[in-house]
Amino acid sequence: MSENKQNISMVGVDESKRQFVKKSTTLLGAAALMSLVPPGVRSGAWAAGSDAPEKTELKVGFIPLTDCASVVMAALQGFDKKYGIKIIPTKEASWAAVRDKLTNGELDAAHVLYGLIYGVHLGIGGPKKDMSVLMTLNNNGQGITLSNQLKDKGVTDGASLRALISREHREYTFAQTFPTGTHAMWLYYWLAAHGINPFMEAKTVVVPPPQMVANMRVGNMDGFCVGEPWNARAIFDKIGFSAATSQDIWKDHPEKVLGTTAEWVQKYPNTARALTAAVLEASRFIDTPANRHQVATAIADKSYVNAPAEVIEGRFMGHYDNGIGKKWEDPNMMKFYNDGAVNFPYLSDGMWFLTQHKRWGLLKDEPDYLGVAKKINQIEIYKQAAALTKTPVPKDMMRSSKLIDGVVWDGKDPKAYAAGFKIKA
Repeated sequence: MSENKQNISMVGVDESKRQFVKKSTTLLGAAALMSLVPPGVRSGAWAAGSDAPEKTELKVGFIPLTDCASVVMAALQGFDKKYGIKIIPTKEASWAAVRDKLTNGELDAAHVLYGLIYGVHLGIGGPKKDMSVLMTLNNNGQGITLSNQLKDKGVTDGASLRALISREHREYTFAQTFPTGTHAMWLYYWLAAHGINPFMEAKTVVVPPPQMVANMRVGNMDGFCVGEPWNARAIFDKIGFSAATSQDIWKDHPEKVLGTTAEWVQKYPNTARALTAAVLEASRFIDTPANRHQVATAIADKSYVNAPAEVIEGRFMGHYDNGIGKKWEDPNMMKFYNDGAVNFPYLSDGMWFLTQHKRWGLLKDEPDYLGVAKKINQIEIYKQAAALTKTPVPKDMMRSSKLIDGVVWDGKDPKAYAAGFKIKA
């Protein structure tokens, strides 16, 4: 159970009103549904004169990864219709393509790397543009895969990788998916936690998630950090093994977000609320254990992840096999809802990525950590969507976690935290 749950309180309309709204929707339609929400729930941020979505057909981008599931299922299960919108999931080739299509308006929103949104907002990892995070889509479920060639030299984990790099001097190449993204940060953090400088003792390259396995197969890299199912696929194809999961690095870490531009949120605040509510409903649906097989089968389709359902379903259900003899049931598998603990856009989560951008020299100047997070993370819109979906909301906008190296992150002194690492740029 999440450590955050003790701080979670319920918000939303009471049960009788919820049932009334549910019954009334059939007769009145989604636009009328909004008029039934109690006045106290509607805030001044909502568009004046109407609570109906300003835009009803939305292109929402995604990359073929297991954690695109909530965007896909919001459309497939019809949760979007409940809130008066139609989600059109749009499969993209790379995170750079997602970035470009978000910033030029081709996409309304996207399943996107947390750190990508923060990077673009500050002008790193792409042209500067004000960005927004509507909600967190998932925790956990990424991984670091190393090649069988390293295994043949005795590498099974971070410590043995450190020993090999010290013993055999050559260029070691590791791939991540975007310079400011989550996978880059997990990879760098994990290497550094084992005494390996990711810039001085290794070479890092950017590879789109679906291309990771093919590149490792032909010997282009020693390891990679990516989301599922591509770590499991490397094991399935017998070309690599799992050295670590991202939940080993940070239990219940923030991962993908529902991201868009600040301009889009300002133009379509009701639509932003409706989209967030629909994806929240899908998140709850996915985290119902009885639904996971159905979800794995649905997203396996070539229109979405395009991978064998059995490759997706294993780790999706928490069944882990590292490919070198260890099997376990992971209680910290990929989570999409967890009674609302997953989805709240904690300010400290966004700030953490800024500390790592600073640590690794991606940010030259010290940012206004808290100020940037308050601007990007759309907490008011999230709370409105949580009220509509009866999703619990935490009392605190910050949370505390201990990472793999024993260092605690709580957002209280981000400048000192960023400067405090022994291994940094």
